Amino acid sequence: MAPSEYFIFALFIGLGLFSVVAAVMNLEWYFQTSAAQTFVRWLGRTGARLFYVLLGIGLMACGVLAILYY
Repeated sequence: MAPSEYFIFALFIGLGLFSVVAAVMNLEWYFQTSAAQTFVRWLGRTGARLFYVLLGIGLMACGVLAILYY
């Protein structure tokens, strides 16, 4: 596997971790972005936080599985 592929997979893991931490800590600035505001309007703040936790877990899982099985 090329080093650039490892970088992409590590980026998935890092962004997933960031998403989970931001949602768990309920970071105000994170949920004030226009993208997050869309989900806050659709799902409410708690629903948006849950969405971002699940999204982060999914990103981390994709990164780890890609590194292990690629």
